[in-house]
Amino acid sequence: MSLRNERVRKTLMKEISDILLKDIKDPKISGLISITDVEVSHDNSYAKVFYSILADSGKKEEIMEAIKKNTPKIRYEIGKRIRLRLTPELNFILDESLERGSRITDLIDKISKGEI
Repeated sequence: MSLRNERVRKTLMKEISDILLKDIKDPKISGLISITDVEVSHDNSYAKVFYSILADSGKKEEIMEAIKKNTPKIRYEIGKRIRLRLTPELNFILDESLERGSRITDLIDKISKGEI
């Protein structure tokens, strides 16, 4: 990955997090989402945005729909904030690695205590 792509990736992570916190006024989203990573294509025209949700599974579906609904607005805000030739097409992908890691840690703790 080039230095420029890495700078764009980090800037996108920061700006998308900021937009979700401050500019998107959807109560389903507020404070429950964390951007974990962004992968940018070599020409910066496409970005995969990985996010995790800090809520129970029933609420996750609502939040995922709210993100999908607000993606055009997020992209528009990115276009205003970052000077790029093309504003990247955003694809939000749920990242469940934090939950998986937490479950594994819990299992290891139970094994070490002899509960399993």
